Amino acid sequence: MVQSSVLGFPRMGALRDLKKATEAYWADKISQADLLAEGKRLRAAHWKIQKDAGVDIIPSNDFSYYDQVLDHIQLFGAVPERYTAQKLSPLDEYFALGRGHQKGGVDVPSLEMVKWFDSNYHYTKPTVTEGQTFTLAKDPKPVREFLEAKEAGIHTRPVILGPVSFLALGKADRGSSVDPISLIGKLVPVYVELLKALKAAGADNVQIDEPVLVFDLRPEVKAAFKPAYETIGSLGAAAPEIIVATYFGDIVHNFDVLPAFANLKGLHVDLVRNPEQLEPVIKQLGPKQVLSAGVVDGRNIWKNDFKKTLDILNTAISALGKERVIVATSSSLLHVPHTLANEKKLPEEVYQWFSFAVEKVREVAVLAKAVTEGTASVQSELDANAAAIKSRTESQRTNDPKVKERQSKVTPEMHNRKSAFDSRYAQQKKHLSIPIFPTTTIGSFPQTQEIRIQRNKFTKGEITQEQYDAFIRSEIDKCIQIQDELGLDVYVHGEPERNDMVQYFGERLEGYVFTTHAWVQSYGSRCVRPPIIVGDISRPAAMTVKESKYAASVSKKPMKGMLTGPVTCLRWSFPRVDVHQSVQAQQLALALRDEVIDLEKNGIYVIQVDEPALREGLPLRSGKERDAYLKWAVDSFKLSTAGVEDSTQIHSHFCYSEFQDFFHAIAALDADVLSIENSKSDAKLLKVFIDEAYPRHIGPGVYDIHTPRVPSEEEIKQRISEMLQYLKPEQLWVNPDCGLKTRTWDQVKPALTNMVNAAKAFREQHKA
Repeated sequence: MVQSSVLGFPRMGALRDLKKATEAYWADKISQADLLAEGKRLRAAHWKIQKDAGVDIIPSNDFSYYDQVLDHIQLFGAVPERYTAQKLSPLDEYFALGRGHQKGGVDVPSLEMVKWFDSNYHYTKPTVTEGQTFTLAKDPKPVREFLEAKEAGIHTRPVILGPVSFLALGKADRGSSVDPISLIGKLVPVYVELLKALKAAGADNVQIDEPVLVFDLRPEVKAAFKPAYETIGSLGAAAPEIIVATYFGDIVHNFDVLPAFANLKGLHVDLVRNPEQLEPVIKQLGPKQVLSAGVVDGRNIWKNDFKKTLDILNTAISALGKERVIVATSSSLLHVPHTLANEKKLPEEVYQWFSFAVEKVREVAVLAKAVTEGTASVQSELDANAAAIKSRTESQRTNDPKVKERQSKVTPEMHNRKSAFDSRYAQQKKHLSIPIFPTTTIGSFPQTQEIRIQRNKFTKGEITQEQYDAFIRSEIDKCIQIQDELGLDVYVHGEPERNDMVQYFGERLEGYVFTTHAWVQSYGSRCVRPPIIVGDISRPAAMTVKESKYAASVSKKPMKGMLTGPVTCLRWSFPRVDVHQSVQAQQLALALRDEVIDLEKNGIYVIQVDEPALREGLPLRSGKERDAYLKWAVDSFKLSTAGVEDSTQIHSHFCYSEFQDFFHAIAALDADVLSIENSKSDAKLLKVFIDEAYPRHIGPGVYDIHTPRVPSEEEIKQRISEMLQYLKPEQLWVNPDCGLKTRTWDQVKPALTNMVNAAKAFREQHKA
């Protein structure tokens, strides 16, 4: 019998139930007991969905109130002392690690948060120091949730992050130089204790995720697998059987690690991202080891092509036999929406092309049944699937000859600004009158409840376009007045009209479709609703000019036009799988190029084209694939921005500062000003700007906006001082590390006041 398996299920619930409960707890509107009860309800509902669909191996411990890596930080007693010293409850300590805590006399910032591999999900970095110890929590979450499922009548396979990945994805705390992976000998005994506890609780199988196996690993990280898994493998009957899971890439280049897994049950690989690794992996398995074949996409929303997938599965079964193959999702389904059933407004034609988490769970079960009992046992499902695949292939929605014709006329010259930076900046400085240590924000201001109410009324037709436009103008007026009072140097209009930085643009472009309830967790309680690219992309009309032009007309200072860049529009959508992503990025770039030129024509001479997903899209391994990606990604950005005059200043924003390994591409973008999300990273990471003699301007982000905590003026001054060790005063812009959409005005105003005052103090120190 071929079994079916799901590596993980989305946590938020069909209608963002967990988000609502968590935020209510943070706002003191519900009790801790209420929040925990809602979590228990959601876990039970999600296990039942999978059981009812016919899935054989259902995960537990895939649920989290904030982040699964953060769960493990607390599980292994790896909480830095500055948090344990606060004597918070375990749950409040947990949230303090993820989002900071500034309440009741406690003031601690959050731990660093970065992207989970090349996804739009964010994880909390484990943070260790010299003398680090690890201890298993008294009531271990994986054991507790396994027993909870067992009590509900569902036998699950607990999921835990592996010891090598936990440490390899971590970092040394500030002031520490310890290499996290050097602590593997201290951490493995805690895993042994946990595995024994799971066995005692009745768990017969455990999924240990080691996703770092898809990276090019340092020798020290590779070497850590042997002692870790030889110890775990030697437990024998004292521990459950173990499947090591990898995803988001191939592991062929790390085959020399596999002997460490010799005594384990088997291995999971991602055959959606890298189907070509199937045969090499089969050859590497031991004579009794199982292959968990990740054939149902955990990262995208397109319906599985059963015919192609059955060919892959039959290849595996021919080599291994049915008892040694598991049909599985490629990764956790965390990265896709909950269910397609809630989408009542999608065009009928495209509805049949999609599959969300609930539907993917069923796909896994159908495929397992097809290869176990024969295709006749699921013929109706196979026929419906074939019809949906055929419909998408033949649809007129996917091809626009005019778009393809325009793409054919793109020339190399269209990617370059008219002059080099020095010449441009001389004109910009004169034109824009920007002082040294200029202050600005990244773009968005708080999306208040009133903004959401008015947008909802407009969407439902309860107010007219004229009434809604008047409301948006009044919100822009408020944002400008606040910036006047704060004394910022380059203004933004606040983006009150925008629902999401990608969705807003997608709704104004041809080639997209949109959902109503297809939310996906980004970090903590933050959810996004990615638009879906179904066809060739074009811009039928201006998208942002009306609001930006109005804002500039009532502003005393330069006004930034705010756009989302082509790579981010692509990466934060669900992209097509029938056309290469470079083609889709170029289509988006051409649409944005028209918008940039129109903004300039309407008096907007500072234009920010954000590319926070540029780093996220970087292939996980160096080599030809990465080089090719950077070429088309950089070209797409430059194509979108190069059509303006030298006196117009182009800005761009990037999430996270881990770009040392592709800094040449950052420089090649030729943006006049970069802002980066660097507030929780060591300032020494900015050394690359010295090493590479970076000539243009940069705003490294002086405080973290992902937490409600308000930084003091002295704290911001300290950050600026650290930055000036690596940047020239004339290079440095002073700004938050990201947009302020998710914050409240009572958090934003004092934080920006402190930021502006800090910048003014440095301006005084560096007077000519």
